[in-house]
Amino acid sequence: MNPFFVILKKELRAVAQERTILIAITIQLFIASFSSAILIGLMSFYDPEAIGLSTRISVRTGIVGATNNPLVGFLEEQNAQLTSFATLQEAQLAFDAGQIDAAILIPPERAAEDDPTVEMQLVLPASETYSTVILMVLQGPLKEYETYLRKRNGIQIRYTDVAGKPATTYEFQYGVILPLLMFFPAFIAGSMVVDSISEELVNRTMDTLWVAPLSLNTILGSKIAAAVLLAGAQAALWAALLRFNSIPIQNLGLVLLLSVLSAAIIAIGSAFIAVYLKDRERSQFLYSIFVLLSASLSYLFDLSPIALVTRLATGDYYTGPAEVALYAGLLAVLMGAFFTTAEKLIAVPS
Repeated sequence: MNPFFVILKKELRAVAQERTILIAITIQLFIASFSSAILIGLMSFYDPEAIGLSTRISVRTGIVGATNNPLVGFLEEQNAQLTSFATLQEAQLAFDAGQIDAAILIPPERAAEDDPTVEMQLVLPASETYSTVILMVLQGPLKEYETYLRKRNGIQIRYTDVAGKPATTYEFQYGVILPLLMFFPAFIAGSMVVDSISEELVNRTMDTLWVAPLSLNTILGSKIAAAVLLAGAQAALWAALLRFNSIPIQNLGLVLLLSVLSAAIIAIGSAFIAVYLKDRERSQFLYSIFVLLSASLSYLFDLSPIALVTRLATGDYYTGPAEVALYAGLLAVLMGAFFTTAEKLIAVPS
């Protein structure tokens, strides 16, 4: 068997013994598998109003007033469990007993020529968090009822009918969850390369491999390739799980290619650090700084990988293979620089 693939298989088998890497992969698996549930939880912190638009939470609601009021129909469409009460006092007693989650007093409808003001009473739990969730669920029907009353009074309102999910959902799907899952494997790949190369140098097993009929570039290339291959496999699996969670990804091939290219670029950068410092602790520290700085500074550029993967996944008309090719060119330059200077870097005293 080709020596390159022998070292490649050895590096992939070694991943099973690295608990830190396995834990990181498990965390990613959890995020990708339950991205829909995590999405709702994140949105509740970022924009509580998105709860009512993105969930089907059933709120036990007491109704005081006419049951043929249009608001009742709007509440039923929101999957609310309605219970009718004759007076607000009866509804309050049921609320205190925990039989209902909220109560609404619906005043009788007035003629259009009368005072158009409609005053409603809403009873909510004392708990601020609980009441916020209930209010966010009920606000949809209340807004529909408000629109109905305006139309009845001759106030015409034209809303733009925008198809699809709320903006908050869209932002978290493609601006947070997708980039996190597509680029986190790249960070693991860089850490793998740092550990593998630095340990070989510290234990002086690199010299043993070098004595064998293997070139230094073959040894280092196989280690980098193993990390990139693992990163690509993770990205493909996470993409499949995201689609299973009803998060569609446009330009899937380009998204995965960008993830793999990013992993390769980070792996090359970490290899530069490892062969120069030849020490695991210092190499990992410098690699962490390198990742933090590169990820932060990338936001300053329009073609940052995070922005690019979001635009690709959402089907941006002006983003395509040309932008991804820029990262392929950067990778080619880094590979050329690394493999021509690796032997000299190893010879530099640490």
